[in-house]
Amino acid sequence: MSIGPNRSRPNSLKVRRRAVTSSQETITLAHGAGGGAMHSLIDDLFLSAFGDAPLLQKEDQARLPLAEFLARGDRLALTTDSFVVSPLEFPGGDIGKLAVCGTLNDLAVGGAIPLYLSAAFIIEEGLPLALLGRLVGSMAEAARQAGVTIVTGDTKVVERGMADKLFINTTGVGVIPMGLNLAIGSARPGDKVLVNGHVGDHGAAVMLAREDLGLVGELASDCASLHSLIHPVLAQCTGVRCLRDATRGGLGGVLSEMAGASAVEIRLCESDLPIRPQTRALCELLGLEPLFLANEGLAAMVICPEQAEQALALWRGHPLGRDACIVGEVTGSSSPGRLSLLTPYGGERLLEVPHGLQLPRIC
Repeated sequence: MSIGPNRSRPNSLKVRRRAVTSSQETITLAHGAGGGAMHSLIDDLFLSAFGDAPLLQKEDQARLPLAEFLARGDRLALTTDSFVVSPLEFPGGDIGKLAVCGTLNDLAVGGAIPLYLSAAFIIEEGLPLALLGRLVGSMAEAARQAGVTIVTGDTKVVERGMADKLFINTTGVGVIPMGLNLAIGSARPGDKVLVNGHVGDHGAAVMLAREDLGLVGELASDCASLHSLIHPVLAQCTGVRCLRDATRGGLGGVLSEMAGASAVEIRLCESDLPIRPQTRALCELLGLEPLFLANEGLAAMVICPEQAEQALALWRGHPLGRDACIVGEVTGSSSPGRLSLLTPYGGERLLEVPHGLQLPRIC
């Protein structure tokens, strides 16, 4: 979007900002038509929240200093994602925070230092402007906390019924430090599997917020940016093989991908899995498998056995890793792609990835 505040008219900017965040007003087609309403929305809502220097230049593209990339690493990392979660706000987060954290985590698990984001909004006519303001503000705060800059973007408005309130697309750019080569196909027999927190929190929290189940719980999404958790381990532990954030498909989904790509077997120990009692009870009630519930702040790490305890200690010293634990190991290569669960009674259960999503519209 060609966006930037009109700094020569601070008083009119302040008046319009109050107007576009009024709880009585909603998005109209005029807000996407290229005229005064659209420019007022961009200047007063988006730029008052984001306010990052490249946005203020009012160009049709972000112009980023090449020297910053060259000073940090030898490769660029680029990822893009779209977010359609319903409801837009849920315990522990909202679609704005989710759009930032989800994209930054895709960079971080590849070893990249995240630097920049783009943000594109598809807004349905009728969305309350006050709600949009809250979501944009949440997005801006998540970016600030993560130390990244939102440098370019776009807004589009569609008619009622053509979308579900708000969809957001974000693209992230980062730099991979020289010599760091993480790959999903690099797990080896004997490696340990670590996670930094509880399994299935995001999926369970969104489900409780969305569905009228008649249940009361204190579950909250684990939505968080993980690069401050991940990079100290990568800097000190050379034996990290691969990392993935457990989003759609959950922990079971990403470990199945790792097992298949590495042509190995992975076995989890059920008694070691950190699953909240509320999440477990909800899954038992609805016949769901918590290992395939989404997270938005959970990383799965495969690391050589010699450095597993060191990585675990580093994670436990970080606020996002206090509940980190070793949950399994890579056991062999005779059945490539196999993911199994060792039960507390000594039995073994094969974990198969569901054909479809257990819960749609989760991120």
